[in-house]
Amino acid sequence: MIWELEKEQDKTKIKTLQDQLNVSKLVSVLLLNRGIDTFDKAKNFFRPSLTDLHDPFLMQDMQKAVDRIQQAIKGNEKILVFGDYDVDGTTSAALVSSFLNKHISATVLTYIPDRYSEGYGISMKSIEFAESNNVKLIIALDCGIQALDQVEYAREKNIDFIICDHHTPSNEIPKAIAVLNPLREDCNYPYKSLCGCGIGFKLIQGLNVIMGKPIEQIKEYLDLVGLAIVTDIVALTGENRILCYYGLQQINQSPRIGLKAIIDTLEKETITINELGFYIGPRINAAGRMDSGNLAVELLIEEDLDKARILAEKLNQLNIERRVLDKETTLESLSQIKKHKNEESSVTVVCNPDWHKGVIGIAASKLIETYYRPTIVFTSSDDFFVGSARSVNGFNIHDAIGKCKEFVLQYGGHKYAAGIKIKKSQYKNFKDKFEEVVSSTISKEAASKKVAIEGEIKLEEITPKFYRILKQFAPFGPGNKTPIFSANNLRDTGYAKVVGQDNTHLKFNLTQQNSSVIYNAIGFGLANKYPNILNKKIFNAVFTVDQNEWNGQQKLQLKVMDIKN
Repeated sequence: MIWELEKEQDKTKIKTLQDQLNVSKLVSVLLLNRGIDTFDKAKNFFRPSLTDLHDPFLMQDMQKAVDRIQQAIKGNEKILVFGDYDVDGTTSAALVSSFLNKHISATVLTYIPDRYSEGYGISMKSIEFAESNNVKLIIALDCGIQALDQVEYAREKNIDFIICDHHTPSNEIPKAIAVLNPLREDCNYPYKSLCGCGIGFKLIQGLNVIMGKPIEQIKEYLDLVGLAIVTDIVALTGENRILCYYGLQQINQSPRIGLKAIIDTLEKETITINELGFYIGPRINAAGRMDSGNLAVELLIEEDLDKARILAEKLNQLNIERRVLDKETTLESLSQIKKHKNEESSVTVVCNPDWHKGVIGIAASKLIETYYRPTIVFTSSDDFFVGSARSVNGFNIHDAIGKCKEFVLQYGGHKYAAGIKIKKSQYKNFKDKFEEVVSSTISKEAASKKVAIEGEIKLEEITPKFYRILKQFAPFGPGNKTPIFSANNLRDTGYAKVVGQDNTHLKFNLTQQNSSVIYNAIGFGLANKYPNILNKKIFNAVFTVDQNEWNGQQKLQLKVMDIKN
């Protein structure tokens, strides 16, 4: 791991902001690192306001979308709300369908495609379902930007489409009534990093404006938006920061019944991004991975707590099954890499027709933890291979797949995550071409695992007051990373031990030369660093500052990411 200090900020700016806000030098640096260089910017950062959300009608086609929905309401038309099977898609479907039911009294059906029989995106089967149910309008969420043929097929059946998607458009946009996507070249919407559920929220915000209602009427839907923002790993800047900030408030103060059913099992006083990302999101995701995404939508729109608890437990069991499969797939993938002596390659591409399609994306992410490089994990789906691609910081895997398109049937996604479908006979050709593309285009910086350090800190500076200020920087995510610090001349007090079910983690107590301050520290996956700290050896460390809850008590602890002597 390469340790990199953030660029040094101008000393005059540091002092000016420090004086304006009455904060420490380090807090001033943290703000400047995030582009916050004035009192007003700091005020907006620390006190996000719903009034700072952008006008939804700045989005290309928003007026057309709102007009078509109003037309459907006046004409008593049925509306089909279509969502992808992951968290972003199922929360989007729950958000839009429940809003239309509750506030507009529309007749709404929901549809989540089956991951295995229909695959990603708008399926022909869903359009036939709409036709058989006399649906004249489909609202597609978190997908559809590539659905040229499907939208045309629907038009032939006199079914209109409104597409709400945040994935990268190609040169041609589907001929839908409205295509809401800030990434469209002709879209001047000021914020480009919304997730699918975020765009769904902008749609209901537009409807809410037309109805003359205040923004407070739709605050209840922000629990879903916050969950989607975290699990889809979109930027936590600008509008997403506002939406996520209030989403977390909603989850902690008045979550919908379905989320409450999950939260009640967690025994957590406060739900943070950590709980959304590691406990709640995976359960919602498990529905589409292991069974049907419809289960997730059912839970998220359920209003009876007893029924919600039954559904929540079902999702919990599916998630347990998912974790077992995920571990098996990752271990088999690692074995395949070693068997073919691909440890030194610039990419990871592995395939097994027997792997479960629902966990290959997770396995790809896990493989990057061992081999830090662009990764695709393939499995079999009917007569094809389907793959989940994950990338490393600074490398656009979506574009790289596009450069191999002579061997690709279908692909789509983001800079760092994509899905792909190829003919089985083209696997080797694709693999060779993909490796050639990556090795010739990936920068040295992107190929190296790095940790960006925001500043050096002394242990005595890590006080409860400092941590309270640090917490106000949350919610954390891309664009607003959890601050990482370095400290030098550290040693363990003599109680270090290897812990964890697989003995992979390191637990120890940290103190610093010429200091009486001692902090508990945990290094996940750092068991191999145990020899570096034995016998009170002096070392340096990079870490984040965290709070550990144990037996009802809260204590500051350091989450150590790396150690160097």
